[in-house]
Amino acid sequence: MAVDNGSSGGSYAINNRGCCCCLRFSSFGPCLSNNSPLVSYGKFCTPICLHYLFLFDPLFHLLHFPSSLFRSISLFQSLLTLFFNPKLRRPNPMPTSASQSPDNQLSPPNTPHKQGAKPIPFLISVAIGIIVRFAVPKPAGVSTKAWQLLAIFLSTITGLVLNPLPVGAWAILGLTVTVVTKTLTFSAAFNAFTSEVIWLIVISFFFARGFVKTGLGDRIATYFVKWMGKSTLGLSYGLTISEALIAPAMPSTTARAGGVFLPIIKSLSLAADSKPNDPSSKKIGAYLVQSQFQSAGNSSALFLTAAAQNLLCIKLAEQLGVQITSPWLTWAKFACVPAIIGLLATPAILYKLFPPETKNTPEAPAMAARKLEAMGPVSKNEWFMVGTMLVAVSLWIAGEKLKMASVVAAMIGLSMLLSLGVLDWDDCLSEKSAWDTLAWFGVLVGMAGQLTTLGLVGWMSNSVADLLKSMSLSWPAAFAILQVLYFFVHYLFASQTGHVAALYSAFLAMHLAAKVPGVLAALALAYNTNLFGALTHYSSGQAAVYYGGGFVELRDVFKVGLAMAFINGTIWTVFGCIWWKILGLY
Repeated sequence: MAVDNGSSGGSYAINNRGCCCCLRFSSFGPCLSNNSPLVSYGKFCTPICLHYLFLFDPLFHLLHFPSSLFRSISLFQSLLTLFFNPKLRRPNPMPTSASQSPDNQLSPPNTPHKQGAKPIPFLISVAIGIIVRFAVPKPAGVSTKAWQLLAIFLSTITGLVLNPLPVGAWAILGLTVTVVTKTLTFSAAFNAFTSEVIWLIVISFFFARGFVKTGLGDRIATYFVKWMGKSTLGLSYGLTISEALIAPAMPSTTARAGGVFLPIIKSLSLAADSKPNDPSSKKIGAYLVQSQFQSAGNSSALFLTAAAQNLLCIKLAEQLGVQITSPWLTWAKFACVPAIIGLLATPAILYKLFPPETKNTPEAPAMAARKLEAMGPVSKNEWFMVGTMLVAVSLWIAGEKLKMASVVAAMIGLSMLLSLGVLDWDDCLSEKSAWDTLAWFGVLVGMAGQLTTLGLVGWMSNSVADLLKSMSLSWPAAFAILQVLYFFVHYLFASQTGHVAALYSAFLAMHLAAKVPGVLAALALAYNTNLFGALTHYSSGQAAVYYGGGFVELRDVFKVGLAMAFINGTIWTVFGCIWWKILGLY
């Protein structure tokens, strides 16, 4: 069941397992333990899994929390759970009206939604920053301002994971603290809001809305179902190829999943009597969801503009001195061989690892044909959308020769869509995710850039370099170790962009300190960022969308996610390294 969260512009899916998973493209709070208390704050239940955070998150290990503090916070959490959750309170033993009878008490009271921050996530997030600033000794090679900014940055990142407030609101709080404490000047704090990359991401959301509003994305996918849908494997290939074609012009994997492909998969599955939350889901629904979910990582890795986190990676790499010329073309050139091999291999591999019960789907092409007939001929706005995206992609490819920044090409495309009436300004204003992303991306990019300027990232990279030197590792060995660590630490994150904001700069600095070629390190980390989005049901926005569809069991998500992580890693290591060597990347 999907519930709109109007305050943040996202939506929540409440599945049959009782979890509440945010379907936003940014982050959500997954409950990873059946014993974790669900603390109810007004409209939603937010799972707070302290045992998970304290036992597994390396930031908590770094801070060496004493067990007494953990017990105190757990007790405090339990008390707040009892206080805030009305279901745990003692009911009124003397009902005075029908509305107060025990039968009617099962329905929640019609009370206004609680406003403000969620107390426990708020306290934890703030505590992290305070402890780092005042309890953890400052290293000798780090300035006071840099250490203070690190504390605020970690507090901000923790809040983005725990969601005491919507991510944009929490980021603004963090930004305010940097200015109030004079850690940063006002101009330095807001410097990133003029970043070309951030505005390119914002405009990308408007492009995605154009695809959904015109129905062009749905039409393209339906055509591939008509052409290739006689078998379940053919259906999977049709959906995979159509996503790869849409990806460069619809730069949100979550939007593609929720706005285009999951609805198509649901329709195809129901037509084959494969129902969600039912054993019949194994017929074709579970396989199609797993295949599309796992293929999406390669689709997003194929093009720079296929996912918002790709653009953030490029920006953070530039801040560390790694300049990538003609970024759109360079990205696609180095990614094309391993990404295309991964795309073509994934449906076939999953057909063996996670086979559907129904192999043939002769009714799918006919159903797609009926849907296309109902949609009618290609509309004027769809043609405008096609033409606009061809112009934008052409300008992205030729940007270096034309001396035109990618964001300028995107602005031209948006101007065309507005002028032609494909989008109106209300469409842009109502695209809450775009403006929310502008707020929190701007804050995080600004903080990350200032951490580099103040010397903290350099100090970290030098420390790691000294460690690697003491181990006598060559740069290829250091490259392999750091890439694997960067990939699998994503089990601790519920957002690809949050992972990038928290760790990309630090890991890239470690690569550079280990003498790994800069462009190789920057691109490999960025490609990995797309691939680990399919590790778990909480690892990305699209993960929540596909899992929330109800076709796959949680254990299957983890098993297939881990297996495909090794398979994709092997494909990208073998074919990627050979291809990159041919192109002279190292």
